[in-house]
Amino acid sequence: MSGALVASIHIYPVKGEPGEELSVADVEDDGLAGDRRKRAPVQLVAAEDVDEDTRANFVVTMPGDALLAAVGSAVRIGVVELEVDAVPSGCPGVYARVRRPGKVSVGDTVEVIG
Repeated sequence: MSGALVASIHIYPVKGEPGEELSVADVEDDGLAGDRRKRAPVQLVAAEDVDEDTRANFVVTMPGDALLAAVGSAVRIGVVELEVDAVPSGCPGVYARVRRPGKVSVGDTVEVIG
């Protein structure tokens, strides 16, 4: 999908505590630097699906149905590639594993690459 962008980036270093909003994040093999390790290395959510309980790492401007359709595909965010592999139960968005680490910035392009 062309035209989709990273709207915001978040890490959650301590379970149950408020997250931190970042303008740039280092995406490592096992998730975002500074984020606590959890069920999946990365969680993405569509901006239209965000609510006060959302704890995703990346909020993207891609429509929610397009993000869900990316399960089983890869997504490129800037230079980072993520393998979208699952839908969480009980919260919006998708889970992904890191295929290619690197830096991601707010405003980077989000593209499904297959």
